[in-house]
Amino acid sequence: MASLLNPYLSYDGDARQAMEFYKEVFGGTLSLHTFGELGGQAEGIDGDKIMHGMLQTPSGFTLMGADNPPGMEYKAGTNFSVSLSGEDDAELRAYWEKLSADGNVAVPLDKQMWGDVFGMCTDKFGVPWMVNISEPQG
Repeated sequence: MASLLNPYLSYDGDARQAMEFYKEVFGGTLSLHTFGELGGQAEGIDGDKIMHGMLQTPSGFTLMGADNPPGMEYKAGTNFSVSLSGEDDAELRAYWEKLSADGNVAVPLDKQMWGDVFGMCTDKFGVPWMVNISEPQG
């Protein structure tokens, strides 16, 4: 599987409604996973809120989104990240190293509770990035 580049939108508690709206607009397959199903109930987190949502459309668009967890500021207009994802560990780690150099790392690139390697950083130009490396399928 080739690495993918797509937008990742953040919401202030209404990710489910927003992602369902985009499904009505673009069609396709929507998968939604809550904080409760992907890691239990951490203090201050509503287990029904969306930890990760992904819409894959017939036109080939992929749109991801989630509710901000407690403690992360929500600011309309800056509620996005660019997401790099795929199975090519070496390629995605190389991107991570370059993007995070001289930037700010919010979540170190490391194994996460859902099983993938994931990290979040803001590059030296202020663009927020997410990198997710999944296990090869097959």
